[in-house]
Amino acid sequence: MIATQDLIGSLAANLRPVRRLSPPLLRAAGWLGLAVIVLVLLSIVQGTRSDLLQRLREPGFAISIAAAALTGALAALAAFAVSVPGRSRLWMLLPLPALAVWLGSVGAQCLTHWVPLDTGSIGLAETARCFATLVLTSLPLSLAMLIMQRHVVVLRSVSTMLMGSLAVAAVTAAALPLFHAFDATLMILIWNFGTGALILAVGVFASWRLTS
Repeated sequence: MIATQDLIGSLAANLRPVRRLSPPLLRAAGWLGLAVIVLVLLSIVQGTRSDLLQRLREPGFAISIAAAALTGALAALAAFAVSVPGRSRLWMLLPLPALAVWLGSVGAQCLTHWVPLDTGSIGLAETARCFATLVLTSLPLSLAMLIMQRHVVVLRSVSTMLMGSLAVAAVTAAALPLFHAFDATLMILIWNFGTGALILAVGVFASWRLTS
């Protein structure tokens, strides 16, 4: 049987230096850079909606997109910050003000600019194209978030997954109106909250699997 000191010596001899993680702000910036690249590629392949410049002049539309994008950026920073051992979970409060503005702007549009959903005006091809945009936006960002957090996600799986899922959902919600001219508020709410709920459910399930 090997002696304790010999065991410690053999273990210490085979140690490899551990590469420190980059600061949360730097990792969040890298993830957001990927999000920008994804949106640029989508704009090249699909093209933006024809009335985008006109719609961006509308305060409600512009505020909704800006608030969603800011929510995504702050949630990404919170996800990388809260995953670091010893960091306060109060980082999870960081995206809440922007989230409130985003949801409030969507609600305000629902109350002041309600447009009945005319299912006959939305073709199957356009619906499939919109769904493809959703997948092409959220899937690479979700995979990138998971890969970038693979070494720390087990430590605070639920908190990290919640913030990461919110980041992906918000960025996806900010991207969809840039490419698709769905003016019906009901459709906007379905995409926004449906996407967020789906990604959140996947994140919670993944965190449960990692910790079980």
